[in-house]
Formats: sequence, C-alpha cells, structure tokens
Amino acid sequence: MTTATASATVSTAASYRPGKIRNRVLWTLQIVLGLFFVIASGGPKLVIPHTLMESAPAGLTIPFGLLVFIGVAEVAGGIGLMVPRLTALAAAGLSVLTVLAAGTQAFLVGAPAMAIFPLALAAIFAWIAYERRATLPVPTR
Repeated sequence: MTTATASATVSTAASYRPGKIRNRVLWTLQIVLGLFFVIASGGPKLVIPHTLMESAPAGLTIPFGLLVFIGVAEVAGGIGLMVPRLTALAAAGLSVLTVLAAGTQAFLVGAPAMAIFPLALAAIFAWIAYERRATLPVPTR
C-alpha cells in the first residue's frame, strides 16, 4: 500500500504544470535572465577575462581558470534557462552559483551590501526550478 501511495504522489508532482499567466511570467523571466547571463554576465568572462582580472577589487584575486569556469557555467545556465527540457536543472544550478557569488561578495570582497542582488537572483532561480520541476527527468526502475 505504501508503494501505491508513493507512486501516486510522484505522478502528481510530475504532472504539475503552472497556469497560463504563471507560465508566461516564468518564460519572460527565463528569457530575460538567460540573455543576461549569456550576454552581460558570463560572456565578458569568456571574451575579456584578463581585463576583468586586472580590474578586480583589491582584496579579490581570482585565478584565470576559475574565472573562465564561472563564465562557462553562467553561459551554460543562461542557455539552459531558455531550453524547455533543461530549465529546472539550469535554474537550480544558477541558484547555487548565485548563492556562491553572494558569499564571495559578503566574505571575500567585504561588501555584504552587494550580496543582495545575487541572493535575490538565487531566490528567483529557486522559484523557477520549483515551478519547472515537471521537466526534471524522473528516474525509473
């Protein structure tokens, strides 16, 4: 009986779809934030990484490889936000990435006031991942 109850719960969660208006709001956010991460956030880290390293705050030194890795993760996450099958995973990954960016701002750079924007983005990405949870692959036995 427990197996039947568990499978019914999984099928209900997997069949969840947001309403029409919520779906439009989600897609608008996904496209705007996806373009932001591809063009304005991750793109410069891949195109002009040396310039970004030289203009970094005095207390922050980022290794070149880490900067490029962050740029690749941001571009991949931005593209993933705009691909329907990858939306939930991309939003979850970007949520983790922005929480780490907020931690960097607060503790390594010493500017906790600048951590508010990444934390707000993390909350938005967590909400997108939750609403798009139906696109996650369901493991089968």
